[in-house]
Amino acid sequence: MKCGQAYVDGGSRGNPGVAGYGVLLLDEDGQVLASVSEGIGIGTNNVAEYSALLAALRLAQSHGIRALQVLADSELLVKQIQGLYQVRHPGLKPLFQQAQSLIRDLDSFSITHIPREQNREADRLANLAMDRSKGVPQKTSLRRVRAVFQNGVFRPEDPLDLPENTRCFLEVILP
Repeated sequence: MKCGQAYVDGGSRGNPGVAGYGVLLLDEDGQVLASVSEGIGIGTNNVAEYSALLAALRLAQSHGIRALQVLADSELLVKQIQGLYQVRHPGLKPLFQQAQSLIRDLDSFSITHIPREQNREADRLANLAMDRSKGVPQKTSLRRVRAVFQNGVFRPEDPLDLPENTRCFLEVILP
């Protein structure tokens, strides 16, 4: 059985704010199989932590790893995945469910809380992701707008009163 170890970390600058995560995936001999540094746009630190875990689980799957040990410095993430804390926040519940589904596909899984000092590389990767997203505004005002996609353009159902050059983040819900 192919084994691996993943160091994961996520963070946000502001909470919510510019967010990203880092993952370092090692094989059973401690050799680096992959490293990931991805921004997730505007999010909370907990969403970024879960995003890191999901990325690690998917990476492990893509490398044929059947037994995975995850190391994270987020006590909340670790204790929720271990079943010691309930997942109460509605934004984390679907991420928790996705993680549980991916974990069930493994032959063996463990998650361990480690001190931040032992998670430096994943932390560095998460910070790189946030640095690359520095053009995203730190403070945001979220507003839901219904729109229809027609002829390659999103058309709002109601008129928008937005200043010129307003940055918008789009979440698409497919039928």
